[in-house]
Amino acid sequence: MSKKEEDLIIELVNEMILEGIRRGASDIHLEPAEEGLSVRLRIDGVLYPLRTYAREVMLQIISRLKIMAGMDITEKRLPQDGNIYLNREGQEINIRASTLPVIYGEKVVLRILNPEALIMALDTLGFNAQNKSKYLHFLAHAWGMILVTGPTGCGKTTTLYSTLRHISSPEINTITVEDPVEYRLKHVNQVQVNPKTGLTFARALRTVLRQDPNVIMVGEIRDTETAEIAARAALTGHLVFSTLHTSDAPRAVTRLLDMGVEPYMLNSSLVGVVSQRLIRLNCRNCLERENPSPAALSLYAEICGNSKEPEFYRGRGCEKCNYTGFKGRTAIHEIMIVDEGIRNLIHHSHSGQEIRNYALSRGMKPLLQDGLERAAQADTTLQEVIREAYYAF
Repeated sequence: MSKKEEDLIIELVNEMILEGIRRGASDIHLEPAEEGLSVRLRIDGVLYPLRTYAREVMLQIISRLKIMAGMDITEKRLPQDGNIYLNREGQEINIRASTLPVIYGEKVVLRILNPEALIMALDTLGFNAQNKSKYLHFLAHAWGMILVTGPTGCGKTTTLYSTLRHISSPEINTITVEDPVEYRLKHVNQVQVNPKTGLTFARALRTVLRQDPNVIMVGEIRDTETAEIAARAALTGHLVFSTLHTSDAPRAVTRLLDMGVEPYMLNSSLVGVVSQRLIRLNCRNCLERENPSPAALSLYAEICGNSKEPEFYRGRGCEKCNYTGFKGRTAIHEIMIVDEGIRNLIHHSHSGQEIRNYALSRGMKPLLQDGLERAAQADTTLQEVIREAYYAF
């Protein structure tokens, strides 16, 4: 490849990345196909096509990205991971790169790690007044375990990072165990696990307990050993935060029990559980009235029970929102306080549904209801809430 061709590839790659950053994308997907290299941007949780490059330049573009990420450009049969660091207008941008061999070449996904999106004030995380009060009550505990649950990409890391920024100070020792460390936090000691060297979540967590911590954050509870150590740490005077993949808050309890955590240990250590999803926000620049489907209106009436049906709105689509009708995202929540009644249910290993029924009777607002009420406030559409949260009903 000539110097001129090389410069062209560098320019193409830089323009593609900068376009993704300008549009507020969280991920850039480069997907090799028979006709060429397709590029899509994930914006507010949804993938949108950007452009397709000819097959003649596909290999050069992927090789350029692998060089930028510090990967082995000769290795095309195995997945690889790396990091790209860019400086844009004085702002350091960290991009996590991942390759995967597919039929027509190597698929590359670039995760753009935006500090402004990862660390936000608690007031901006989407908590309604009732849920915010409950969550702040959790944070007032000196010890215990607080869990944030939901599927991949629902903002769990953002909630935990924002929480640590809220409570961390020079007077307390805060340590995290993560895979990977996505952003460096002030006054926080962050550990990145490395299974290749034997530094697993469980091993790192055992060592952390010998480092005199006040607050511990475990990026994710993935196995029985990590779950048991986290619960024991919460019992012995530490405030522990972690995440789980469960569909709602009550099922976090049954998930940990299924993993082998003893009921007596769980009911003594667990303070509360937050389940969340991300919903797209209506673009305020092109807001207009909408008429939801009868099925959506029926679901709203069933869940929210309002005698008077509110007016619903949606974004029409404009230049400011890339003609999607949506701009930005926020979280909706379901928060379960672990009180004596739930501790008794845990002690007797009751089902997730029984725990859920009890929590609802004690005032827990379901995730779907929180979302539908946001739609009634014109923040989003009924269909968007149903798309993200109905299966958690």
